[in-house]
Amino acid sequence: MDAAPKESGRATVVRLALMAVPLLFFGLFFAYPVAAIVGRGLKTDTGWQFGRIGEVLARPDIGDVLWFTTWQALASTVLTLLIALPGAYVFARFEFPGKQLLRALVTVPFVLPTVVVGTAFLALVGRGGLLDEVWGIRLDTTVWAILLAHVFFNYAVVIRTVGGLWAQLDPRQEEAARVLGAGRFAAWRRVTLPALAPAVAAASLMVFLFTFSSFGVVQILGGPSYSTLEVEVYRQTAQLLDLPTAAVLTMVQFAAIGAILGVHAWTVRKRETALRLVDPGRTTHRPRGRAQRALLGGVLLTVALLIVLPLGVLVERSLDAPGGYGLGFYRALQEVGAGGGTFLVPPLEAIWNSLQYALAATAIALAVGGLAAAALTRRAGRFVRGFDALLMLPLGVSAVTVGFGFLITLDEPPLDLRTSWILVPLAQALVGVPFVVRTMLPVLRAVDERLREAAAVLGASPLRVWREVDLPMVRRALLIAAGFAFAVSLGEFGATVFIARPDHPTLPVAVARLLGRAGQMNYGQAMALSTILMLVCAVSLLALERLRPDKTSGEF
Repeated sequence: MDAAPKESGRATVVRLALMAVPLLFFGLFFAYPVAAIVGRGLKTDTGWQFGRIGEVLARPDIGDVLWFTTWQALASTVLTLLIALPGAYVFARFEFPGKQLLRALVTVPFVLPTVVVGTAFLALVGRGGLLDEVWGIRLDTTVWAILLAHVFFNYAVVIRTVGGLWAQLDPRQEEAARVLGAGRFAAWRRVTLPALAPAVAAASLMVFLFTFSSFGVVQILGGPSYSTLEVEVYRQTAQLLDLPTAAVLTMVQFAAIGAILGVHAWTVRKRETALRLVDPGRTTHRPRGRAQRALLGGVLLTVALLIVLPLGVLVERSLDAPGGYGLGFYRALQEVGAGGGTFLVPPLEAIWNSLQYALAATAIALAVGGLAAAALTRRAGRFVRGFDALLMLPLGVSAVTVGFGFLITLDEPPLDLRTSWILVPLAQALVGVPFVVRTMLPVLRAVDERLREAAAVLGASPLRVWREVDLPMVRRALLIAAGFAFAVSLGEFGATVFIARPDHPTLPVAVARLLGRAGQMNYGQAMALSTILMLVCAVSLLALERLRPDKTSGEF
């Protein structure tokens, strides 16, 4: 009679144990630095000045910033889903030459620093850009340039998150609906779409959070006409030195993201269900018929125009040296004095620095995110749902705030990490953990709970249940999560720019330093470094694509 309560109590203990490390990690390296920044802005010798919140929010210019931040994030999310969902289907269901290379290529934009993304699109849609030269069309300083750049940046989120689960859905379920008389679209809407709902919601959430906190893209393409919360926090902090206003905006950003995550958690719980997952190799086939070939062609054209063209601009600008096309900008990267004394070491060393930091950050993100995903696998109460929301907050809270927070909080024993190399990977892992959780969680929750219960009845410990039941089902998702964590670590800029040592710059920091200095040589070297970053990311992701788990008896 006491067996069930005993098992329930043991499951609760295991869940709390799994949550301990992620909670400690986020408490020390996220909540503490952000709280310190807010405290610096709103607390004086006479106490807390909460009246400043109303004063700041009553300003018309701040109201305009809040409105633009919200609606452009919603528009960017919808546009990204409309353009990327057909691509997710193609990558999940079709086999075609160059598929692995193309999958790695579409992920490259996600690793590029946003300042580079903005610069690439400026070369396309700005004064003297491709559209201006060919058709006389300029889109810079318009919202369309911002929206297209956001789609370019986030296209891979939908491809990887939705496509990863779509590839594992058993197509026979949709085929059975069609046998029973449902049309192709009706079968997809009633069978496949509900099964994909958690992954679509997770992708939408990540895209919204990234566009809600957009910084480099809006600053470059929007000019002075448009400003998001992230841009305004940076302006108030770095240019106007107005910490109270920056603190209020950080709190607003924090509250908005918390509300969004709460709604997301409530809606996703209503859609979760156990799914029949199969080996992705059994669900793919070559395009059949005119409609499928047309769909594949449309997706390839979209990728060519949206992804390849901006990346091609980066390569072209990196080769357009003063003496004619060549490798002049690349050779200059080997010089210590490159960038007019901007660097203490040759900029080329930033490649090795970035790879080391990204590998360390990926390991941290997989460890913390894996434990968090395991704890969140089973449905639970409000405490666990709040924990789930906490994990996503770093995607929506200002990276500028986090970077400044690291500087003013991690400077005393026992957490004096100012001169430690681990400081950069810790900041990068904060952004990587949400991707690990959101990528693994839909697959973990799709595993039939009866399999875990059967293993537990046979005497398996919780650790063995995870190893024998969950792990074989999520190994592919784990690889996808590792790829995402590595990619975002390579491209993280907002917090890293404040804490990377001058003698150990990362690639994004080196690019930003070069872009911040006038002159054709500095601009060309920035494009050269950006091209190298693009190639490093593409090679790394292509290697991950080839790391397929062994297939045995239907497992993957």
